[in-house]
Formats: sequence, C-alpha cells, structure tokens
Amino acid sequence: MISKQPTGERLLSEELPDRWRGLREAGPVRYDETQGVWQVLDHASVATVLADPATYSSDLSALTPTQPDFETFRQGNFVGMDPPAHRRLRALVSQAFTPRVVQGLGPRIEAVCARLLDDVADRDRFDLVDTLAYPLPIIVIAELLGVPAGEHRLFQEWAGVLFGGDQLGEAPDMADLERALEAIAPTVREMNGYMLEHIRARRADPGDDLTSRLIAAEVDGVRLRDEEMVGFVALLLVAGHITTTALLGNAVVAFDRHPGTDAALRADPARIPAAVEEVLRWLPPFPELGRRVTRPVVLGGRELPADTLVMAHLGAANRDPARFAAPDVFDVTRSPNPHLTFGHGIHFCFGAPLARLEARIALRMLHERFRMLAIPSYEDIVHQNPAVIVGVRQLPVEVGRP
Repeated sequence: MISKQPTGERLLSEELPDRWRGLREAGPVRYDETQGVWQVLDHASVATVLADPATYSSDLSALTPTQPDFETFRQGNFVGMDPPAHRRLRALVSQAFTPRVVQGLGPRIEAVCARLLDDVADRDRFDLVDTLAYPLPIIVIAELLGVPAGEHRLFQEWAGVLFGGDQLGEAPDMADLERALEAIAPTVREMNGYMLEHIRARRADPGDDLTSRLIAAEVDGVRLRDEEMVGFVALLLVAGHITTTALLGNAVVAFDRHPGTDAALRADPARIPAAVEEVLRWLPPFPELGRRVTRPVVLGGRELPADTLVMAHLGAANRDPARFAAPDVFDVTRSPNPHLTFGHGIHFCFGAPLARLEARIALRMLHERFRMLAIPSYEDIVHQNPAVIVGVRQLPVEVGRP
C-alpha cells in the first residue's frame, strides 16, 4: 500500500505525529480493541518495557503467524530472542561487526555517494530515493558482505519486496500479516538459498569481508551456524538498509518543511549529527516495537495479562512532554535528545552506528554538491505504508549547482 499526497493537504509524515499525540493523551497505557493489543505510549513506560526482557519478551512466535521459509531468518535474528540465546548470538556477530569496522566504511560510503550523485550530474530534477537513499545502504551492505557488484541488484529487489508493505493496510490484523507472509515467502526462500550458497563459498575460500569474519567469529568455543548467519544478514538488511533509506528521505522532507533549517546546516555542517538525531526523534522509521508479556504485570496503572501483545510506541514516546521540552517543535539543535528510535536496553539497534554514519555523510555531500535542494511539489511525494515503515517511496527534488 502506498499513498500520494494531494496538493494543499498536510503530509502523512505530519499527520502521523498528531495521531500519536492523540493516543498518548488517553494515558500512558491503553488497550486497542481493534487490533487486540496493549499500547505503551509515554517515554518512561516504553523505556521500562524495552529494558525488561524477562517481563516483556522479544520472542513473539507464540502470538504471531508463522511461515516455514521464515524459520531460517528466525535462527539468526537475535532481535526476536531473549537471553541467553540473544546474548550468545549478539556476542558472536559483535566480534565481526565492530564499531571499528563501521567507522572504517566512511571513505567507501563517500565514494558510493559520489558515484550515485555523478549519475544525475546533468539533471536539475531527480528522485532522491531512487538516486541515493535507496541504493546507497544496499550497495554498502552488499559490499560489506563480499557480494559481487553485479549481484547487488538482488539485494535491492529483495528489500523492495520485504519492506514494500503492498500487501497490508495501515492497521493490519493477524490475518493480514499471515497473508503478507505467504506473499513474500518466495522472496525469502530465494534470499535464504543465495546467502547459504554465499556463506558456504566463503567457508571454502575466505576473504576480507564481513561474511568471512562472521564465519571465523568464536565465543567460548562456539561459532555461528550457516543458518544463523543467514538470519543475521536479514537483520542487517533491516537495521542497516531500510532505516537509512527512511532516515534520509525523512530528513530532506523535514528540512524542506521547516524554512531556514537547510540554510543553517549548510552554514554550519557540524550541526548535521544533531539534525540527524532530531529527524530520528521526529519520525522514527519503525514507530512501534512488539513485546510479549510473560507474567501478569501492572504498567501505567493498567493490569496486563500474561501472553498478551504489547506495542511499545516509540513515535508517541519521542514526543512525551515529560521528557522533551517543546516536543512538537522540530529543533535540529536539540540537546540532549534521548529519543528511543533505536530502542533501549539489550536490543538497542545493532545497525544504528551504520545508519547514522551513512545519513551524516549523505546529507553533507548533498550540501556540497548542490547549492540548493528543494521539493518542487508535495503532490508528487509517495509515502511508504506506515504500518511497515515511516518514510517516503518517491521523493522528487529540484537542485541547483554552485
């Protein structure tokens, strides 16, 4: 499902925060009769849920639809695990995907940005998502894993199917989710097969890439199984790709909608990191995180039964006036900015450093390449399905060169 923005009406990215504010005004915790889930809405309660995996489990397999082709993903996706399994897997992949590895990607990210922007060097208008926001993180991840350049398009095709959300409405129920899983299962199967073959080839002939480092990673004599590595690659596609795509698109829209912001960042590029954090607070790409209640518990004055689904609402928590001064003001100088967009506790987003680095470099290079970058018509913006991700699918921009 996608949505075009009619002329003269507010953007979906501006309507969503109003919905989130309305939810929060009903209290810190509410029960959604339509979807049959509890919603946790204030900053303190959301942080409590995310920091307590014993009470609020990340393993939702007992409450959500299953599909055989997704079981391989599940084996290495530690986002959906609790300790001690989560601790073991995260420790293993952390040996290979270190902060030093991420920081070392800076020059390559710059080179990829330069090449992508060179492709539109003779154009005054282009789609920012197609040109930069979508291919940049896909290329970086594929190169990081040692995937040959000629096969990077496969990652783009897979990501388009996995995160398109075309099978879902804006408020999907379990039956909708089950149908969506069935629809994308062939893509998951293809991706599983490709990555298993790639991993086995690297076992036979290791190289200087993340796949080879994952194979070599060892903690207490334990190594990752091939199927676990496939699950981690799927997680990396989410954490290191779609988040960056949404973040870049949301940033350009937010800067354009708040006059003077772009000029201020051009005048002082050192502000870009803080601006990225404010965009993350303003429009979290994944505004809700699901958890399963493991035992009866009282939260926000409400009694939550065991084995019920709780949605920790990051979008609402990020605009909690008890935690943020002027929460409905977009302020690229905001400091501190304790947003929860990348989560909290043991499940803090593994791909956050890479997404932040890519966004900072890409925004800086856009400013260096173009003396002006604007959205000529909001009517031409096409949004993603917010039930899947908050971002734009099409973002035509107009540029001026020095």
